[in-house]
Amino acid sequence: MKALIAAIASILPAKQVVTDPLRRLAYGTDASFYRMTPAVVAVVESEQQVQALLELAREHRQPVTFRAAGTSLSGQAVTDSVLALIGDGFANCDVAPHGATVRCGPGMVGAAVNARLAPFGRKIGPDPASINTCKIGGIAANNASGMCCGTAQNSYQTLAGMRVVLADGTLLDTEDAASVASFRLSHSALLAELAALADATRADPALAARIAHKYKIKNTTGYSLNALLDYRDPVDILAHLMIGSEGTLGFISQITYNTVVEDPHKASALVFFADIDAACQAVIRLKPQPVAAVELLDRAALRSVQETPGLPAVMRTLGPDAAALLIEVRADTAAGLQQRIALALGAMAEIATLEPAAFSTDADTCAMYWKVRKGTFPSVGAVRAAGTTVIIEDVAFPIESLAAATLDLQAMLLRHGYNEAIIFGHALEGNLHFVFTQDFASDEQVQRYARLMDEVCLLVVDKYDGSLKAEHGTGRNMAPFVEKEWGKDATELMRRIKRAFDPLNLLNPGVILNDDPQAHLRHLKPMPAAEPGIDRCIECGFCEPMCPSHQLTLSPRQRIASWREMSARALAGLDDEGMRDAFDYQGIDTCAGCSLCATACPVGIDTGGLIRLLRGRAQGPVARQLGSWSADHPAAVAGLSRAALKVGHVAAGVLGETVLSRLSGGAWKRGMPRAGTTPPLPPLPQLPQPQSQQPLRQAAGGGDPVVYFPACGGRIFGANQGGEPGLAEVIMTLLARAGYAVRLPERVDTLCCGQMLSSKGMDEDANRMSDAVCAALLKAADDGNGGYYPVIMDASSCSARMHAQLAGRLRLLDFHEFAHDALLPRLRITRSAEPIALHINCSVRGAQADGKLRRLVAACTEQMIEPDGVLCCGFGGDRGFVVPELNAHALRKVHAALPTSCCQGVSTNRTCEIGLTAETGRNYRSVAYLLEECSRGDGGERC
Repeated sequence: MKALIAAIASILPAKQVVTDPLRRLAYGTDASFYRMTPAVVAVVESEQQVQALLELAREHRQPVTFRAAGTSLSGQAVTDSVLALIGDGFANCDVAPHGATVRCGPGMVGAAVNARLAPFGRKIGPDPASINTCKIGGIAANNASGMCCGTAQNSYQTLAGMRVVLADGTLLDTEDAASVASFRLSHSALLAELAALADATRADPALAARIAHKYKIKNTTGYSLNALLDYRDPVDILAHLMIGSEGTLGFISQITYNTVVEDPHKASALVFFADIDAACQAVIRLKPQPVAAVELLDRAALRSVQETPGLPAVMRTLGPDAAALLIEVRADTAAGLQQRIALALGAMAEIATLEPAAFSTDADTCAMYWKVRKGTFPSVGAVRAAGTTVIIEDVAFPIESLAAATLDLQAMLLRHGYNEAIIFGHALEGNLHFVFTQDFASDEQVQRYARLMDEVCLLVVDKYDGSLKAEHGTGRNMAPFVEKEWGKDATELMRRIKRAFDPLNLLNPGVILNDDPQAHLRHLKPMPAAEPGIDRCIECGFCEPMCPSHQLTLSPRQRIASWREMSARALAGLDDEGMRDAFDYQGIDTCAGCSLCATACPVGIDTGGLIRLLRGRAQGPVARQLGSWSADHPAAVAGLSRAALKVGHVAAGVLGETVLSRLSGGAWKRGMPRAGTTPPLPPLPQLPQPQSQQPLRQAAGGGDPVVYFPACGGRIFGANQGGEPGLAEVIMTLLARAGYAVRLPERVDTLCCGQMLSSKGMDEDANRMSDAVCAALLKAADDGNGGYYPVIMDASSCSARMHAQLAGRLRLLDFHEFAHDALLPRLRITRSAEPIALHINCSVRGAQADGKLRRLVAACTEQMIEPDGVLCCGFGGDRGFVVPELNAHALRKVHAALPTSCCQGVSTNRTCEIGLTAETGRNYRSVAYLLEECSRGDGGERC
C-alpha cells in the first residue's frame, strides 16, 4: 500500500492526497452504522484523474471505493483501501433549453440541480429525503428514489445518457456516437457477454418472470437485472446496469436525466385512522388516484413527533394502534388541484377516519407536515442512549400485503426488544422504513441485531416475497442476503455481470455481492459518548453542505466523529497517533463557528458550540486574564484595535501588503500543516473617518423614538474605500430621513455585546459584557409607560447574540429587518440600475430573516445577484485574519457567479464584508449604504 500511496502522490496535487490519521478517520465515516478507515483518500477532480487512479489500482492490485456525499445508509461508501472522493471538479450542471433534460456531474448536490431546473417548472425524478445533501453520483449509483418518485421516476427510468469510466480506465459516453462506435470495437467481448446474458434471461421464462415481478415494487437489492429484459442494445444494458451498481462496476462521471414536471400547485392532508389496517385500506384505494405521495406513519412514529408545535392536538390522544397517512396532491392549475383533492377524498370516503380528512393548500402548513414526516428518523436518534447508534432499515412489500406486513414488523421488533422502534414509509410503493436504536458495544448486542436481521429476511422474503432493500442500496448491510432474496440463478447472473465489468474485483469489493455470511456484522461503527452537546449526532452528514470548511479541513460530522474517537482513545489510554495536534488546526482553528450546521441538522446539533467549548477549555491563564480584562474594558479594546489597525497600515505602506501578509501569515503558527496553499491575508480595512471616532451623540429633532446600538465592527473598522462615512453615521442619517428620533444607550462607545469572546469559548466574560449591554438597552428603550421602543443593531452576528440574551424582553431587530419593516414605507426609493451582489450571512440565515433582506435589496436595485452555493463566507469574526484559507475556500464558488459589471455587494456584518471585498475585489458594504444612496434622490454613482 505504501508504494501505491507514493504513486498516487506522484499523479495528484498534494492537497488532493490525504494520508494523515485524523482526516483518514474522518472520511471513514458515512451515514451508515459501519466504519472503515481508508489507507489513503484521493480527491479526484476530473475523468483523467479517475483513469490515472484506476490504472494505479490495477497495477498495485488494490481496491478503490468512490464516494460522493457519504449520506448512504448501508455501508457502501467506506473502505480500508483507497477512497476516491469526488471533488468540486465534478460539480457541473448543464440545463437543456426549456429544462427538458439536465446533464450533471456526480459532485452536484441534488437540491442544487433542482434549483437550476426550478425556473422551467422541472426537477429530477429522484427525491430522496437527503436531497439537500446527497449528490448526483450517489443518487444514480444507489438508484435512490424517495417520497414522490416511486418506481416510475427514479434514475433508472429517467436516464437519458451517461459518461462512465470502467475498471480498465476506458471512458464511454453513451450520448456520443463516436464514443459508442469506438467502444463497440474495443469492448466487443464485454458487450457480447451482456447480450448473451440478456438473451439467456429472456429465454428462461421462470427467471424472466422472477425479475419482472421483483421490479413491480421498489427494489435496490443487487444489480438492476431488469436492464437485461428492458433493453436489447448492450450499450443500453450497460448504462442501466450502472444505475444502482454502487460503484462496483465503474464510475459515473456524468449523467443526463430526462426531467419531470414540478407542479406549482400542491396540497397536503394529515389523516388519522384507528389502526394500521384502516390506513392501508385507504392506501389501496388511493393507489389508482392522481396523488403524488402517501406516507404511512405508525403510532410510535407519530408519538415521536407529536409535541411539534402546530401539529393537530388529536395526535396526543390517539390510541395505541392508531396510524396516519400524509397525503400530497399536485397539479399545474388551481382548478386541477381541487379536482385531484376531490378524487383523493372520494377514494377514502368509505374508510373510517378519526377526524374528517381535510387538505391544506397553505404552504407553511404543508411544509410543517412534511418537515415532521422527515423528522421521524432523527427523532429516534435524538433520544437514544449515549453510546448507541440509530439504524434505519428499508424494505418493500406488495401493497396488498402492506397492512399485515406492517403489523408483523411491529410484533417482530417488540419480540427482539426494540421497544422504541418506529415504522413509516412510502405507502403507495409498499416501501416501509423501520428505525431503532442499537448498541454494538458487546457481542450479546451484536448477536441480538444478527437475530433480528435473520428474521427480517424470513419475513420479507419467505412470507411476503418483498424487497430487503427498496431504495437505500444493498451496501454491506444486505450483501450477504442477496441470494436469499433473488435465488441462485439470478444471483449467478449478478456474479457474471460483476466479473465482466471488474474481473480483478477492485471496485468496491464486498458491496452488493459478498460471500461472507457475517459481512453485515463486521466493521460496525463505534458511537462512544464524548460530549452531551454532540452525543445525539447520528453522523448523517446533512450538515456538510452548510459548512464553510467542508472539503478544506473537516466538516461538522467529521469534527464530531473525530472528537468521539479521540475522546475514546484518551479514556482508554491509547495513543491518538497525532490526531489531537492535527485537530487544533483541522477541527478548531478552521471552524468558522457560524452554527449553520445546526440549521440543517435533523436534531439541531450545533458543532460550532462544540468548537467554542473546546476553544474555551484550551485558553491558558494569560488568555483568560486578557479575556477578563477585555470584558471590563471594551472601550480600551476598541481603541487598541484601532491603534493596531493604524500600525498595520503603516507597516503595509513600508513593506507592501503582500510582504506583510506573508510575514504575518507565516508567523502565526509555524510548522502547522495547512490546507493547501495559504492565500494572502485580506487587505487591511480603512481606519474610521475622524468624525466617526468621536463619541456618538443623540440625534436632534423630533420623530418616533428608536434605540440604535452600533456594534463594535462598524466602530473599529472604517469603510473599505477612503472618504466614505462610517456605518453609524449612515444609519443615523437614514433613521432621521425616515422620521425617527434616535436614542443611543448611555456610554454606547464603552459597550460590546461580547460576541468576540463568546466565539473563543470565554462565555463567562462574554456574558458579563452582554449583561451590560442588556441593561443599557433596557434603560434606553424604556418608554416610561411600561413598554419599550424598538431597538436596532447593525451587525447580524451581534444582533443574534443579543436577541438570545434579551430573551424577548424587548423588540430587538437587525438593521435590515427594521429597514424592511419600517424604513421602506417611509423612504422614497430610486432603484439602482447597476447589479448588486447580495451575501446573506450565516447569522441572517440562522435567524430565518433572509427573506426580508432579499426584499430590501430588491427594492433598491433592478439587478440583484445572489451567487449559488455561497453560504457562510468563512471570515468568522477573526478567522479571516488568522486562517485566510478558510475565507478563500468558503467563497470559492462566488467568482463565477459575479459578472464583471457588478462592482458592489451588500451584506449585514462588517467582518463578512471585509472578507468578501478581499476575495472578490468588489466593494462589499452594509446594505445600509445602498439604502441611504437610493433614498437620496440624487441619482449618484454607487461604485
